Amino acid sequence: MTDARVPILMYHAVADDPDEATRALSVSPGAFAEQMAVLADRGLTPLTTVELAARWRSGRPLPARPVLVTFDDGYEGVHRHALPVLAGHGFPATLFVSTGWLRGPHDTGGAPDTMLDWDQVRELADGGVEIGGHSHSHPQLDQLDAGRLRSELILCREIVSDRLGSVPLSFAYPYGYSSRRVREAVREAGYAQALAVGNGLARRAQGPYALRRVTVRRSTSAAEFARLVQGRAVARAFARDRALTKGYAMVRRTRRAARLLSRPPV
Repeated sequence: MTDARVPILMYHAVADDPDEATRALSVSPGAFAEQMAVLADRGLTPLTTVELAARWRSGRPLPARPVLVTFDDGYEGVHRHALPVLAGHGFPATLFVSTGWLRGPHDTGGAPDTMLDWDQVRELADGGVEIGGHSHSHPQLDQLDAGRLRSELILCREIVSDRLGSVPLSFAYPYGYSSRRVREAVREAGYAQALAVGNGLARRAQGPYALRRVTVRRSTSAAEFARLVQGRAVARAFARDRALTKGYAMVRRTRRAARLLSRPPV
């Protein structure tokens, strides 16, 4: 199954009443519980990001019907609502934290909603959740110069290592934005694999630093979720997202080029 197509589910907040800034990309606790029950009922086998990448690197076969459950940013509801559900099913997951958004000594004050504190992150790790990096301040990494890009990646990795006593091996790009330059910087910073978005199924051929995920939103219906985890009609479900992403990518490339041209010569 080294050529398998694997659904990697991307969650953000899990909350009944999320902040308006996170509402669209949140799911309710009830919906999350129902979705995890679908995985269990259909016999899917959740893996962590590091487990999937390690199997693909070594050529070892994947378990039957693999799936990944991932969370971005570090919202408090992942501990309050998602962890008990995951534990009830015995499911592992991966949480990608923006270290400058978490409550504690490194908090930059920029978080869009109620975030985890480090005690809660530690309890998630103890409960079988892999903790990965998601930058420090959650910028668009492909818009940064080399110095700030490296700082965002290294600072995140060092803070997680210091707070948890283990080095994060997996990374997720904020907003899903990356480039060849960003992917190389992530590798040089010591991360062994990284997840994008792409709203498609992950494949070994994508390479360890560009694995695709599918977005689970508040608007994701039960029927749509069932199709996603079966790998059915994924392209149709996210056709509008891909069109918008391509258009915005062109805008962002133009902005970056303009900034580079406007810099004074050295």
